[in-house]
Amino acid sequence: MGESAHWTRVEAGPHALDLLTASYRRHQFARHSHATYAIGVVTSGEEQFRYRGELRRAGVGTLAILEPDEPHDGMAARPEGWAYRVLYPSESLLFEGRVERTGFREPIVTDPRSVHLIRSAHEELTAGEDELAGQSKLAWAFAAVIQRHGEPRSAGAGIRVSDPAAGRKVAEIRDRLLADLRCAPSLRELAAGVELSPFHMLRVFREATGFPPHAWLVLERVCHARHLLAAGRTPAEVAGIVGFADQAHLTRWFKRVTGVTPAAFRNAARVP
Repeated sequence: MGESAHWTRVEAGPHALDLLTASYRRHQFARHSHATYAIGVVTSGEEQFRYRGELRRAGVGTLAILEPDEPHDGMAARPEGWAYRVLYPSESLLFEGRVERTGFREPIVTDPRSVHLIRSAHEELTAGEDELAGQSKLAWAFAAVIQRHGEPRSAGAGIRVSDPAAGRKVAEIRDRLLADLRCAPSLRELAAGVELSPFHMLRVFREATGFPPHAWLVLERVCHARHLLAAGRTPAEVAGIVGFADQAHLTRWFKRVTGVTPAAFRNAARVP
């Protein structure tokens, strides 16, 4: 099994949907999270990743459902690597037309029907030959995933900070980091801005987001880079805009998080 990765971006009504088709042997994803869901099927081999404090394994015949903002990594579980197809729907796309949103307690499930529906929708959308068929299969696939594996969300789901005051401080830190992606404040500046010691600030921020501030900022830079690349900006332009030292620095982190280079993502993700 060789190393290859291809992103596809399609229109799904008012939404844009990203799809990844990839095979990896040596590639290891850095610990990261997504603003969207990640719903995937392994087509050969086996992947392993750390998620919610446990090491998980996904092989052929399993369905992986990762929720937004949940930190995880990813690597081969066996020497031959793994190949998979992944959909990245936003919450509004996944639950389109539904009043209630469910949660997904189990990230790996064995469900041949859902695996078949997700894979079929992914293949149809990636081929791009019949838009109606692709979007119809996508609707059936999402309905099956929700109905068969969704569970009522518990109160406060997705909130990691129990103290509202701490939550407000985390929001202030995030706003400060996002104010200028090119120029990160120092650790002491961030801590002083929310009247915490540097250590206490680091602990509160990591509890809330799953990452220390510097790692969270790198992931935000990659996220912003994706939007700019999809809009047609070149990797060299994007590197400076989002705060990476140069194009090589952007490329290194972009591939660690997305599995593809910025140039490959730009070529695949642009929607006419």
